[in-house]
Formats: sequence, structure tokens, C-alpha cells
Amino acid sequence: MPRVREIEVFRLFLPYGRRPESILVKLTDYGGMAGWGEVVHPAPKTWTTLEGSLGQALLGVDWEHPDELGGVPGGSAADMACWDLWTRLSGVPLAHALGGSRTSLIATVRLAPDGSAEGTVARVNRHVGAGYGHVTIDVRPGWDVEPVRAVRAAYPVLSIAVDGNGAYTDTAQLEALDAYGLAGIERPFTDLYTSADLQERVSAPVAVEVGSVAALDHAISLHAGRSLLLRPSLFGSLTAVRQAHDLALLAGWDITCADGRGAGLARAATVAVASLPGCTLPSDVTEPPRSAQIVAPPVGASGGVVAVPLTQPGLGHTVDEDRVRRLARDSFLLR
Repeated sequence: MPRVREIEVFRLFLPYGRRPESILVKLTDYGGMAGWGEVVHPAPKTWTTLEGSLGQALLGVDWEHPDELGGVPGGSAADMACWDLWTRLSGVPLAHALGGSRTSLIATVRLAPDGSAEGTVARVNRHVGAGYGHVTIDVRPGWDVEPVRAVRAAYPVLSIAVDGNGAYTDTAQLEALDAYGLAGIERPFTDLYTSADLQERVSAPVAVEVGSVAALDHAISLHAGRSLLLRPSLFGSLTAVRQAHDLALLAGWDITCADGRGAGLARAATVAVASLPGCTLPSDVTEPPRSAQIVAPPVGASGGVVAVPLTQPGLGHTVDEDRVRRLARDSFLLR
């Protein structure tokens, strides 16, 4: 039975890209076992919520399973730490505890706009040479048909998806992309009704991204797509993530898993979720750069494939605490 005696929380600004912010939560039980969690790009009030409420919710409290906690204060980082602690104490990998069965995942690689279709093709060429069989091209109005056409001409059988990141307001240009045999059109709009309209007009599966089981149920009822982009950090708990997976699977939707960059822990949890049976589409778990991670082994793809750690309990990775403390811009301890 887990019983937390100490909570430590760290705020990190990571040394790559646009210096994304992560909050890490470390829970230590009375036997000295530790569980870790991470939230990337946290909401503004996450830090103060953790500082003001997490101790009361967890310190000295007996619980048998993370499901009993009903969502701990501070959202996904604290919840992930509870799952990591519980699975480490139970001696089981997180992937198995969630119901996963895959030993490896097919990975996609995400390509941000670079202003040149030729440059995009060259980048695809490098990734295909490294073993990737699926790419996801970030598109936006004015940068969509040209790069997709160029990549398709260079690679007639490559699996290609596009991600609109909610930047579109009408279906016209996205309909034009359907001629290039896309494996998926992710997050084209910010509203589900336009997404449903697009899905009626294209053969490619439209992937919606939601942040709750109720929102997913609404999307399914609207026929807003045929696949789910499942981002665990948008849900308050891994229990809710698993419920969303089960609902999408029941509806006949395919699932692809992705999550924010961070320091590696959030990606490790995403790998565990992606091992679930409904997660049949390539997963976006190739970032952050291995040199920026605080976990060993680092989370990433080799030859376009990501291994699911099944020989170690919990998240399956060791945290470099010295590096965490060097990167931390702020921290607090609760006892």
C-alpha cells in the first residue's frame, strides 16, 4: 500500500527549442521508493495548486490504487507520479498496468514548415533513410498542398499525415489534400462541427484532439472524425486517458498518441499509453532530443521504432536527479 512521506516539485526550463517549461513531481514513500511525473507547458495555476494542495491530498494518506485518488491536485504530473510509484512498488511496468500489450511502437516524425518544398523533401529523405516509414507534415493555410505534393511525388508509397494544429477555418484546401492519399488529417479546426463537415468530404481519416472523455463522446456523436489524437497531458489522469482510449476503440476509431516535448517523463508515459490495443497509428514520441532528457535510457526511436520498456517496473526509466536539480529554476519540498 503506497503511503507518501515526502513530495518534491521542480520547475524546469529545458535547453532546446523555445525552452519549454516542465514541472516534475517526485513522490517518496516511507520505504524510500520514488515515483515521478511530468507536465509540459503547464497551466498558469499548476505550480500554486501543487504547492497549496498536493501535500494535504497525498502526505500520509493510505491508498491501494491510483484510481482511488480520483484525480490529485495539479493534474497529470502528480497523477503520473502516483502511477509510477504504485507500479514500481507492485513490480509491474506502467504499460502492463494500463492494459498495454505491445513491445514496440511505430513512430512518426513531425516536420515543421520550413518555407521550401524542396527542403521538406530533403528532410523526409533523411528520416526515411533513418528507418521512418511515416511522416507528419505540419501544415497551415498557404503551406499545405505544395509540400504534400512534393513529398508524395518523391515517395509514392510513404505513409503521410498532416497536422493543421487548428489553423484552418474552411474545408476547401484540406479537401484538395485528399488527392495525395493521406494517412490522416490531424486537428484541422478548433471546432468539431467543421471537422465533421470535412470528414464527410474526404476519404482520409480526420483526427480530433480533445481534453476529456465527455468531449470525445461528443466528437464521436457528431462523427467529427475517424481517429483520435490522444495527448495524455490534456487529461487530468491516466485513468481518464485509458477511458478515452476505451471509448474510441468501442466507436471503431483509430488512435495515435502524442505529447509535449518535456524532459522525457511525459514521453515515457505516452509510450506506455501507446502500447494499448487501440493505439494502432504511428505515435509521436520521438522528441525531446536525447541530450535534453533527464531519463535513462532516453525516450526515442531507433530505425523508426520505439521500444516499450517491459523489463522494468513503473515508467521503465531511471531519473537523473543531479541533472534535474541543475536544470531546476525553482523547487519546493513538502513533508
